[in-house]
Amino acid sequence: MAKKVRFEDLILFEDKDYIVINKPAGFASLDDRHEAPSVLDLARDYTPDAQLAHRLDKETSGALAIAKNPEAYREISIQFEDRIITKVYHAIVDGIHPFKGEEVNLPIHASARGGVRIDFEEGKIAQTFVTTVEAFRQHSLVECVPITGRMHQIRIHLASLKAPIVGDSAYGGKPLMLSEFKRNFNLKRDTEELPIIRRVGLHARALSFHAMNEEEVTVMADYPKDFAVALKQLAKYR
Repeated sequence: MAKKVRFEDLILFEDKDYIVINKPAGFASLDDRHEAPSVLDLARDYTPDAQLAHRLDKETSGALAIAKNPEAYREISIQFEDRIITKVYHAIVDGIHPFKGEEVNLPIHASARGGVRIDFEEGKIAQTFVTTVEAFRQHSLVECVPITGRMHQIRIHLASLKAPIVGDSAYGGKPLMLSEFKRNFNLKRDTEELPIIRRVGLHARALSFHAMNEEEVTVMADYPKDFAVALKQLAKYR
């Protein structure tokens, strides 16, 4: 169950046409049949004509743009369609990887069950650039810049590089456990070890787009607590 939040506390940027929030993990972007409220519900309580400019997976945190009126929505939709919006994601992945602008061009096909697969016959073009930000003992922090915006694109593209995101069991990612990288780790008797981050370790770090006055807007989204704690532990026991 997602925690109750005040929409106003999530806002990173706002003008008369757009809002950018730092979406918490655990909130669906659109209406969720199993849980309420969604980000769209919260946004429409704040401004009635709100429409999401794009989506983030439920478990993904970070920068999410919202249009406050139909004209603004049309304009930012064109920017997404023309691929002039820049999105930057950070992910904690399994393994040590020296990526330097690694380009992944692998077509993606969405399945009826909600996942995706690499499919050279039926898949849609998908392109992502990947750069290592920091390497730890058994993991890496990587920066991903998707050029296209396919469902689960970053997740499956990283898996294709043998760098699945921690906690992403759908694409081969393992839970991030302290016992894996802390030397002489001891767990109290009758205690079950829990992952340091209990979700897919993916965060939408930054978003750049053009406002209605044509000025470029760049918004950075701070790491949420669970993501920051995971990085702190990885750095401490590298």
